Amino acid sequence: MEHRLLGGSGLKVPVLTFGTGTWGGRTAFFKAWGGSDVAEATKMVDICLEAGLNMFDTADVYSDGQAEEILGKAIEGRREQVLISTKATFRLGDGPNDVGSSRHHLIRSIEGSLKRLGTDYIDLFQLHGFDAMTPIEETLGTLDNLVKAGKIRYLGCSNFSGWHLMKSLALADRYGLARYVANQAYYSLIGREYEWELMPLGLDQKVGAMVWSPLGWGRLTGKLRRGQPLPETSRLHDTAKYGPQVPDEYLFTVVDALDAVAEETGKSIPQVAINWLLQRPTVSSVIIGARNEEQLRQNLGAVGWNLTTEQVAKLDAASKVPAIYPYWHQQGFERNPPPVA
Repeated sequence: MEHRLLGGSGLKVPVLTFGTGTWGGRTAFFKAWGGSDVAEATKMVDICLEAGLNMFDTADVYSDGQAEEILGKAIEGRREQVLISTKATFRLGDGPNDVGSSRHHLIRSIEGSLKRLGTDYIDLFQLHGFDAMTPIEETLGTLDNLVKAGKIRYLGCSNFSGWHLMKSLALADRYGLARYVANQAYYSLIGREYEWELMPLGLDQKVGAMVWSPLGWGRLTGKLRRGQPLPETSRLHDTAKYGPQVPDEYLFTVVDALDAVAEETGKSIPQVAINWLLQRPTVSSVIIGARNEEQLRQNLGAVGWNLTTEQVAKLDAASKVPAIYPYWHQQGFERNPPPVA
């Protein structure tokens, strides 16, 4: 398992991180993802650690806190062997202050996560979304205090626009506060918008990408085929409307290219799709999920080898989409080269 520095920090993280969205299944939304209990989760942690994957990503809203509880029990007795990444900001409760990035909600969220995880510190804490109603100075000041108190070691964000992230970084620099070193962002072969603004920002500001949904919300598993219905067990039946929207013909054009590369490499479609991401600028780690041990072992096979330059080019060409303004205009200017040729 290769390890990379997380953005501009000194923390090394494995290039694959295990995402715990499939653990628990307490709510209808997350039940569609999976429902691993403590026993199955513990086996998955065993497999991950054996493979050198020692980072686990979760969030307070995953199954209403149940995923954090299960992770805490699954790593019991081996906390020092793992890195824990969790998130908060989204609503968790019915009260008017049970949401957002206010000082009130963040402190309460951290205390809740620490209790559910059974630990006294979080290695990487990320805001799950941008709160436009709370002053950024209040949010950053609160997070900085939590870092100084030893409850958080590194900070990140998720699902921010470019200006959300850049303004936050500028204010952190102005006031000498802890900076975001990670950006948990959606990026896949069928979702390349990350390259337009967030990737150049990450390169310039040394913010490493923690990629979520590398298989395009479950569309790049190899099970979705042109002219065939959705597989019976696909989570897309219940969750497609909540994730990225992908035109069918575009999806199948990319799958055709993945098929060709998979045949050349002897790897599976998911393994090829994940390996492509690991060769992109700013990517520190790709978050993989699994409903069971078999899927986990399959995803772990995405590392230890690399696509050739020709294979990367084939996938690039199949997945390329026209940029929106102002990015298409910027691409025509020789002194504004894109981060990915």
